[in-house]
Amino acid sequence: MSYSVFLDPLLPLPVWIGLLVICALAGGLGLLRGLRGWAWRMAAFLLLLGALLNPQLLREERILKPDIVLLLKDQTASNRLAGRIARLEAAETVLEQTLQRQFGAEVRKISIEDRKEEGTALFAALREALAQEPAGQIAAVIALSDGQVHDRPLPGFSFPAPFHLLLTGEKDEFDRKLEIKNAPAFAILGEPVTVTLKIEESGAVTRADPRADVFISVDGAPPTQFNLPVGTEVDVELSALHGGENIFEFRVEPLAGEVSESNNAAMLSVNGVRERLRVLLVSGEPHPGTRTWRNLLKSDSSVDLVHFTILRPPEKQDGVPVDELSLIAFPTRQLFLEKIDDFDLIIFDRYKRRGILPPAYLQNIVRYVGDGGAVLVAAGPEYASANSLFRSPLQPILPGAPTAQVIENGFLPALTEFGQRHPVTAQLPETGDWGRWMRQIELLPLEGDVILKGVQDLPLLTLNRFKAGRVALLASDHAWLWDRNFEGGGPQQELLRRLAHWLMSEPELEEEALRAEQMEEGVLITRRSLNAVVDPVEVVAPSGISQKLSLEERAPGQFQGLYKNTQTGLFKMSDGALTRAFAIGNATPKEFENPLSTASLMMPIIQESSGGIFWLQEGLPRVRAVNIGRAAAGRGWLGITPRQAYENVQLSQFSLVPGWLAAFLVSLIGVLAWLREGRKRV
Repeated sequence: MSYSVFLDPLLPLPVWIGLLVICALAGGLGLLRGLRGWAWRMAAFLLLLGALLNPQLLREERILKPDIVLLLKDQTASNRLAGRIARLEAAETVLEQTLQRQFGAEVRKISIEDRKEEGTALFAALREALAQEPAGQIAAVIALSDGQVHDRPLPGFSFPAPFHLLLTGEKDEFDRKLEIKNAPAFAILGEPVTVTLKIEESGAVTRADPRADVFISVDGAPPTQFNLPVGTEVDVELSALHGGENIFEFRVEPLAGEVSESNNAAMLSVNGVRERLRVLLVSGEPHPGTRTWRNLLKSDSSVDLVHFTILRPPEKQDGVPVDELSLIAFPTRQLFLEKIDDFDLIIFDRYKRRGILPPAYLQNIVRYVGDGGAVLVAAGPEYASANSLFRSPLQPILPGAPTAQVIENGFLPALTEFGQRHPVTAQLPETGDWGRWMRQIELLPLEGDVILKGVQDLPLLTLNRFKAGRVALLASDHAWLWDRNFEGGGPQQELLRRLAHWLMSEPELEEEALRAEQMEEGVLITRRSLNAVVDPVEVVAPSGISQKLSLEERAPGQFQGLYKNTQTGLFKMSDGALTRAFAIGNATPKEFENPLSTASLMMPIIQESSGGIFWLQEGLPRVRAVNIGRAAAGRGWLGITPRQAYENVQLSQFSLVPGWLAAFLVSLIGVLAWLREGRKRV
């Protein structure tokens, strides 16, 4: 129960003050003139003015509200280390019991979870908690954390309660970290790129060796070891192994006893590109298909095209000196001996043996393919003739033998069962609604994979690998009919583009591939294979936890599965045949950029709120109640400020001078004044 008095004037305050002034002037005049009864009249007037102030008595019935203590539990990755999480859980239990039993406080537990790239957002969680609680009941905020926070309080962020930090780590911690200071986004195949690395050590490090071993691997392959100095930026030259994404993993040898090895690794994604793709197109004689090949290759900005058409074969020599001809002489020696390895792809378009390329040059092409080169033969009727390229030193690399039969009937190119799964022909646009081709060379398949078939299911497009190189044989010279939209045409541009890029080992067109793509729901893992069934993919998280993921066939030759996770860093996946690495976020999460326990980041708000800093390794501090504005922390103890907040359940209001009482008193005094003045007249 609580009582208080307040005034509720019946007249505006300026009017009341005016009346008071008039009363004072009248009283002063009566006093100067010595009038009888002036004091009684003055008393009546003052009593009336007091009644006009209308004094009220307020009676309150209150219920005390319990104090609230906010307990912030840092459950982010850096604070889940074995020693830290054990101290946090033990301190949480004891604090909750102490606050409830000794002080009757309500404990609000707020868990601080990982926010991936944001790190530890402690103050964001604190602001949300404070917005849900009455500010007048907050007695203290206690944070159980390693002190590594990655957000800051907003300007003006404060509250009349102490903020205490109970550190879960140890005072003598130390750590080693590997950091990439500078790195390129792409690398030209065959050329080295420079990556700048730095090994940093912090905390109570005691070691004699100023160097450390660093292991570098690409796409999960066996690593290469380097010995690098500590505390100094070092340039390391690396090379992309293949086109497309190359995942470089850097890992430094850990220090014995360091607080965490999660930041001993760094990761870099480098896109391997070719400086330019060089293609040599050799046309045996002009025909409509030549323009198709030329337009396709010239439209590709990544391709440098060198094109020669044989217009003056040896049998048409007429004795005119070469230097008097307007045509450019075919530089056979330069192209097929000296510069052949500069080309990524050689295309023979309706080419036949005419004595221009000696057997030694053709044999060098076989060597070129075996060393990793690529050859495409677009065959016309000449492939079935006695001058066929098949009847030359190129025979060992060609996947189909001509029967000497040229079929001049219209037919619809169709995908084979194998072709439906092969990346060159899988999911071609408008499959089954293509126009006809009018000529095909009959072939006997020797080796390789037939992905397109024609008349009577004969091989139309055959792909083959020869040692390190690739070969394609197209048994028709009528792809240009699609280009002219004959009978509706077909996807000749897409088909020939894919074919050319497969021959040049484009990573996106590999038959056997394992890829990962970051999605909102998780990581989409895609396995491309020519097999009808694939094995599950085992994914190993940065924490070492592995999970097997079964894949479903979403399209011919394409199997997918969704991998869900809550971690960031470098992941490895393997199905037994292929092993790849992928990254989510950084290889070193923000939580582990500096895992050492510290109070420096929270020091401003601790000092402002008169809170304290305590190391749990030294024991849990005692809890005391302190008054607001007093120091709330000391040696071995922390304080909470009881707020004595309450809730009014009933209010009663009474007038101290009821109207009837004021009227009676004013009348009585008036009578007394009259009697006093009447006695003077007698």
